[in-house]
Amino acid sequence: MHVSPELPELRQLRELNAVFDHTAVAAPRIRDLLPIYHDLLGGTFRSGGDHQLGGYRAMQLTYPGGSKIELMEPLAGSTFFDSFFELTRGRGGVHHLNFHVDDIDRAVSLLTGRGYRLHGLNLGDPRWREVFLHPKEAHGVLVQLAQPGPRDSEPLPSLDDVLAGRGRRGNGIPSPA
Repeated sequence: MHVSPELPELRQLRELNAVFDHTAVAAPRIRDLLPIYHDLLGGTFRSGGDHQLGGYRAMQLTYPGGSKIELMEPLAGSTFFDSFFELTRGRGGVHHLNFHVDDIDRAVSLLTGRGYRLHGLNLGDPRWREVFLHPKEAHGVLVQLAQPGPRDSEPLPSLDDVLAGRGRRGNGIPSPA
């Protein structure tokens, strides 16, 4: 097997200490994703809720071995996924890959220093600081780098609660049936 020689800039990027966390799949309705990712493939509901500022609802499923998939849908009236659904002809699909980093500020500095185009920088919530590597930089894939922060212990909603709009920061409006 031929292994490419390591380039100096790759050594720098490895300093991000990025650890793969999950794949996110978006569709107009989370309920359309559940028969595959929950029922057929056996994903176990982990958590979920609404992201009012982003305009979407999300939930995570876990699988044996620790892998995770995040399922996402737009909240009523949101335009968050409009361009994504336009690209996927309304069907949705893999939305992004998530990697956790220890220091988001350092990650942003390293990436911009290497000339990468970043967008969606969000450092306002200490529970979840993030930035995205533009799909044009990653061969058509949206890559999310996130630094999770401390979390208060709070009761976790059930799958039914999230679908009913009663998940974390839920808006009370059920997911489309």
